[in-house]
Amino acid sequence: MSKEFKRLPTPPRLPTRRARILLGILLAAVFAFVGLDLSLFDLVPSGGGLELAGKFFSAAFQPAWQYQDASNLPADISPFLLQVGRGLWTTLTYAVAAISLSIVGGMVLGLLASASFWERRSGTWGVVRWSVRVLIAAMRSIHELLFAVVFLATLGITPAAAVLAIAIPYTGTLAKVFSEMLDESPRAAADALAYLGATPLQVFFLGRLPNAIPDIAAYSFYRFECAVRSSAVLGFFGFTTIGLYLRQSFENLHYREVWTYLYALILVVALLEVWSSQLRRKFVA
Repeated sequence: MSKEFKRLPTPPRLPTRRARILLGILLAAVFAFVGLDLSLFDLVPSGGGLELAGKFFSAAFQPAWQYQDASNLPADISPFLLQVGRGLWTTLTYAVAAISLSIVGGMVLGLLASASFWERRSGTWGVVRWSVRVLIAAMRSIHELLFAVVFLATLGITPAAAVLAIAIPYTGTLAKVFSEMLDESPRAAADALAYLGATPLQVFFLGRLPNAIPDIAAYSFYRFECAVRSSAVLGFFGFTTIGLYLRQSFENLHYREVWTYLYALILVVALLEVWSSQLRRKFVA
């Protein structure tokens, strides 16, 4: 005699860890909007702001090739397109100098902050590692714009002030990411070298570091693109990057000039992306 069993309803599944994280992010966003008494309609300009936004974005279709109002300009001012090129050149030179210092400093601090560099060593090296990690956290916790304010007060509007304002926080960011890349690199070669009796330095520099170089190079190229944007923004503080001329044109309501500067900056960043992509493929290959 066969018995029929009724299948019990499946109990509701508890949310997975990923779903809980997404739910937490959503709730945080809701609480942020509620705490600021902010609605989505507040993000849309209205009245005079809407008219100003219309003028600004309509100028995007008619970028300037010369100064919009040359009557109030000094007689010895450079041609408009020459000024655009000069601003881009200064922006790039600041970015190259800053990222060069950042990569060197980030590599040194990243080595000292990585667990893989100190493994297989005896002694109280953990104190050194965590001291370096605290220094890295302090460097990257302060934005480059705040560093710019500090160095403006101490060094004035000089190339050194601009380069240091970018280099210090970027060094902290690069050091943190480099240390994580080193710790997450494949360790098979390092274990083989250690088994053969290699020293801890040989194990690290021959077994761990080479495996992390492609990722380190790729991230360095990306941070260079970020440095170009940061260098441009420093122009709003008075440094002679393209941001300075962009701010002056915006204050004078010369929106066509503004879009010319923006298009020039976008073009440079796009060309850097193409160039860095080719270099990344060579490093990976």
